[in-house]
Amino acid sequence: MTDPNREQSVVDSVPHQLLIDGSWRPAGSGATTVVEDPATEKALCEVADAGRDDGLAALAAADRAQPAFAAMAPRERSDILRRAYEAVLARVEDLALLMTLEMGKPLAEARGEVTYAAEFLRWFSEEAVRVDGGFAVSPDGRNRFLVMRQAVGVSVFVTPWNFPLAMGTRKIAPAIAAGCAMVVKPAPQTPLSMLALAQILQEVGLPDGVLNVVTTTDAADVVEPVLRDGRARKLSFTGSTAVGRLLLEQASSKVLRTSMELGGNAAFLVFDDADVDRAVEGAMQAKMRNMGEACTAANRFLVQRGIADEFSRRLADRMGALTVGRGTEDGVQVGPMIDGKGRDKIVDLVGDAVAHGAEVVLGGERADGPGYFYRPTVLTGVPAHSRLNSEEIFGPVAPITVFDDEAQALADANATDFGLVDYVFTQDLDRALRVSERLEAGMVGLNTGLVSNPAAPFGGIKQSGLGREGGTVGIDEFLETKYVAIATA
Repeated sequence: MTDPNREQSVVDSVPHQLLIDGSWRPAGSGATTVVEDPATEKALCEVADAGRDDGLAALAAADRAQPAFAAMAPRERSDILRRAYEAVLARVEDLALLMTLEMGKPLAEARGEVTYAAEFLRWFSEEAVRVDGGFAVSPDGRNRFLVMRQAVGVSVFVTPWNFPLAMGTRKIAPAIAAGCAMVVKPAPQTPLSMLALAQILQEVGLPDGVLNVVTTTDAADVVEPVLRDGRARKLSFTGSTAVGRLLLEQASSKVLRTSMELGGNAAFLVFDDADVDRAVEGAMQAKMRNMGEACTAANRFLVQRGIADEFSRRLADRMGALTVGRGTEDGVQVGPMIDGKGRDKIVDLVGDAVAHGAEVVLGGERADGPGYFYRPTVLTGVPAHSRLNSEEIFGPVAPITVFDDEAQALADANATDFGLVDYVFTQDLDRALRVSERLEAGMVGLNTGLVSNPAAPFGGIKQSGLGREGGTVGIDEFLETKYVAIATA
């Protein structure tokens, strides 16, 4: 268990104001908002609560910084990112504790996220110096083609609460590598991790105005004017599909480049020939990472009939052995949900499934005491028409449905408007490749429950989003392609 004095010290070490043009300042109105510990429902601190004018001031600062930053030598931008990578790793313990306090995940998971977040800084420090173009002779030999890639310009980022540091670096790092100034609006539940990251980037030499952070409880009042202003050229959002649709509409008025990492409804397919040990381990990764509060979380477990009973029993045994509690306590593996609204949604979804005939094998209830806790839950016999099969759970609930053959498994897996990630467990190579090709998802975890990696392209299809983050293509979202036609004698 962590010392309360240390907890307060870590919270106090982070700025609680807006970062605009290199200066920390209060909201123009003087308004503040409370940051809550979801494990205790108690206030951690107050941060500035920005309004419309603050957002536009941040945009103006980014617009002023944009020309000089785009002209900065790629190696200089690379070095900034490398120093930031080293600084984040040097502060793993403090950053992890800060994240656990404001978001709830156990310290072990928070440490893992800090390391994961740092890897985006390292990866894109290496990509910054590899932005290239091309030169070619026209087919008729009369002209030359010069192709160059340049920074797209001022970028607006709206980041989520579930991975408050990693989702920040996944957007900020490629923007810095490409030479784009930014306005960042973090989730109101978890602003402290982003403020800590901004503080680090200041310390390692990021020029004033390149990164501007605006914390607010009124995203509509702050973000929409920024998108409709005309000075921003790029929007990147991670969050729900419903909010993503709204932002796409707003971005369309100025035809902004957009990247959207939206909701998921991941299917977890287990075939009869699967290695059960591996499948259960993969299920624990895919379901219980971040207490199930992840867009990549397995949302629907589709298990072939011959192995369904064994898989269900063993998964329930593993989930039932997990320790629920405040993430700062020793041995805790499952923290609270982010807030009461998130927990209430889980209660409603499980209640709907049970009302339609699902059987509760494990859990199915809130935990006692303060905090937004929900016990790990396994349901079997979940009917196809239950809300659990169509809505993102975002919690520690594993609904299991049985299938008989591959065709049914594919039909059930693809029967969703979403397409972020699916998981497949089988030892049949032909089936593995065949099913991976036919699944309608941007990513597939084959015999693994973990797909996220800074060196790989992350993103979905259908209503799970647009564009890709990470990998060699991640920087492309922040670059425009310019073609110069050269006449030759």
